[in-house]
Amino acid sequence: MLKSMNEALEYIEDHLNEEIDYKELEKISGTSLYHFRRMFTFLSGMTLGEYIRNRRFSNATFDLLNEGMSVTEAAFKYGYESVDGFSRAFKDWSGINPSKVKIENTLKAFPKLSFQLTIQGGIDMDYKIMKKEPFKIVGVKKRVPIQFEGENEEILKLARSISPEQREKLNNYANVEPYQVVNASYNFEGDMQEEQGSLDHMIGVLTTKEVDEGEFEVVEVPALNWAIFSSKGEFPKVMQDTWAKIASEWLPSSDYELVEAPNISFTGDLSDRSNVYSEIWYAVKKKR
Repeated sequence: MLKSMNEALEYIEDHLNEEIDYKELEKISGTSLYHFRRMFTFLSGMTLGEYIRNRRFSNATFDLLNEGMSVTEAAFKYGYESVDGFSRAFKDWSGINPSKVKIENTLKAFPKLSFQLTIQGGIDMDYKIMKKEPFKIVGVKKRVPIQFEGENEEILKLARSISPEQREKLNNYANVEPYQVVNASYNFEGDMQEEQGSLDHMIGVLTTKEVDEGEFEVVEVPALNWAIFSSKGEFPKVMQDTWAKIASEWLPSSDYELVEAPNISFTGDLSDRSNVYSEIWYAVKKKR
């Protein structure tokens, strides 16, 4: 898996000054674009769109400083329809206007990535593969920034926004395991070219019941196979370490790839945060 991902990175590198053919990335990586994008984010800590933009700006900096390229030439070389749009985006990335790169003799670099698999012990990974029939996730949602460590303040705000009456209604809907409140994340990254490192996060329950229209957000989930990982320990550290282990070790070396579906997680009793049970669910299928 990592070999094919590195080959995909080489393809991106060779096509930075033209439109990336995402179907070609699927062929090279041997997986769905969804799986490739998710794996890339897990392993690199950034979205695929962010990486491509950073590499383009890094190369543009070199072109402006060392090749004598004009700002207009750089803007069109790297796919921008207007010089103003390129200049704003470049300044957001580098901190200076592209027109001042040569004057200030400033070079900001963003090196090309390569992935390596490093196995580090210390966390047991208990998991099972289960087929689940179609269900709905019903609850309240919010667009939140991706955060890999610590508790996400925006998710905490979302949880605090749920009224006791809403919680009671949600509990009445819960008729699918685990029969309790879950967290579901989906719509990672947003637009292909305008990824901002965010996702839709829902707090709710799993159900097969009909839901009153407009009362809550509802996500329909088809029948899928799920890899369900369980862990127990300090919250949220052990749970987040398990997320990282799944992404960096289990997914690259397993016979499974991700299917486009919400990621689901839940925790048990939080009264003793040093020993909290948690589960993480990924929808998967056998690799081609």
